[in-house]
Amino acid sequence: MNPTLRRLLWNIPVLLLIVTLAFGLVRLAPGGPFDQEQALAPDVKANLDRAYGLDLPLSQQYGRYLWRLAHGDLGPSMRLRDFSVNELLSVGLPVSLSLGAFSLLLSLGVGVPIGLLAAYHRGHWLERVLMPLMSLGVAIPSYVTAPTLALVFGLYLHWLPVAGWEPGETRDLVLPVIALSLPTLATVARLTRASALEVLELAFLRTARAKGLSQLRTLVWHLLPPTLVPVLAYLGPATAAILTGSLVVETVFGLPGMGRYLVQGALNRDYTLVLGQVIVYATLILVINAIVDVLQGFLDPRLALGVRDAGRA
Repeated sequence: MNPTLRRLLWNIPVLLLIVTLAFGLVRLAPGGPFDQEQALAPDVKANLDRAYGLDLPLSQQYGRYLWRLAHGDLGPSMRLRDFSVNELLSVGLPVSLSLGAFSLLLSLGVGVPIGLLAAYHRGHWLERVLMPLMSLGVAIPSYVTAPTLALVFGLYLHWLPVAGWEPGETRDLVLPVIALSLPTLATVARLTRASALEVLELAFLRTARAKGLSQLRTLVWHLLPPTLVPVLAYLGPATAAILTGSLVVETVFGLPGMGRYLVQGALNRDYTLVLGQVIVYATLILVINAIVDVLQGFLDPRLALGVRDAGRA
């Protein structure tokens, strides 16, 4: 079997395991979706439990949920009763995907060149300036940078909006994207520098320079591909970090993304809403990891050969 196809198929049991663990954990949390400060009448609560299937044994609830999930139905929201989980995610997912995609692109588009510059100018004043800044970017979390950016560029300078979302208004995403991408950008830059320093010592790169190739051609065709292999390996954890960080950033900047619904669902014990978001997040991370595997094999064929040989063994 093709190694890529085999890895994709392995994502199915992994996703099933994630669904199972999430289903059990939300049920173990104290309280329920219909527990309120003012207790409901017993007959009212019994009717609600019956309507949402909460009166059934846990195994039957799990089986019914898997059946719905297999048909693409994430179920009704238990607290936002006029909406299904699919409807809520169709509103929040495009915002979160836009925020995450732009943040990841900015992290790679800026972090990789910074890392290459620092490696190419090792010991130069440029490296001594850039690397401490990158260390600072790793150390400061998004929940610190997000309010700071909103305060400086929104409230003091009035350059950019600090809250809200209008579809098509890219200005609304500038500050959230910068706040969300900074830690990942700094990590990408540090990884790129460390990887580039190793590649610069390899024999094939010294040979390319000895042949009189231009610096640009040496950089693009010889240095960059092997340098990007560990950076691509980091894209899986980077995606997870961006998705979890977006919860804070979306709250700070008032974006109607998935983070708002996840927080509301967790506080309200909205089982189906929380499960739906966990499934979407897990699927996104698994898809990104699968893409990374393919790209790594393209940049470094030895990885693909290693996988193929392991499969034959």
